[in-house]
Amino acid sequence: MRTAKFGIGHVVRHRVHSFRGVIFDVDPVFANTDEWWDSIPEKNRPSKDQPFYHLLAENSDTTYIAYVSEQNLLFDESGDPVSHPQVNELFSGMQDGCYVVRHANAH
Repeated sequence: MRTAKFGIGHVVRHRVHSFRGVIFDVDPVFANTDEWWDSIPEKNRPSKDQPFYHLLAENSDTTYIAYVSEQNLLFDESGDPVSHPQVNELFSGMQDGCYVVRHANAH
């Protein structure tokens, strides 16, 4: 089993498409639906046996949830915060360029 390159709270950007986001969950291998998989053009489909990341994502137009393979992500070096509206629900702030997970029982 491979170790995930990125962790929860890391800010990443897509290698090809112009969006970035903060990771809020990691699947060790592909764990989405066959319909989702089949919607990716075959020549662009990543291998299923790598970590996949759930992102609070943003582009220049909107915010959304993205599911992205490790091979398609790079660390985002901009230092800019992610403006997704759910960031403050899941994270308590940033420390050393990484978002800190907000624990449910922390007040």
